[in-house]
Amino acid sequence: QVQLVESGGGSVQTGGSLTLSCVASGRSFSSYYMGWFRQAPGKEREFVAGISWIDNTYYTDSVKGRFTISRDNAKNTWYLQMNSLKPEDTAVYYCAADQSRQSITNNRAGYWGQGTQVTVSS
Repeated sequence: QVQLVESGGGSVQTGGSLTLSCVASGRSFSSYYMGWFRQAPGKEREFVAGISWIDNTYYTDSVKGRFTISRDNAKNTWYLQMNSLKPEDTAVYYCAADQSRQSITNNRAGYWGQGTQVTVSS
């Protein structure tokens, strides 16, 4: 059974940092695109960052320069380093995986984690 489990969420003040982790089990994702998404209260889930199996990365404009996505294929784990956090970054963050980059960027990934809450206070 494939599972993606996020961790690392929490509460920080504006300008703070957090690192989210997503550990996958049940299969290897070394050849998959991996992504991070978020959903704020009352809003639709949105793409945040993605990474290919050869470490090409891409971000939504609002997090460029502040967030960094990375992966460790040996550990079947990927990360989202979040710096200079803002209140508008408050959301439940989800990790996801798919063989298609388009599925990641279109919010249609085949595998999803359960989410971890990030709260940024002003």
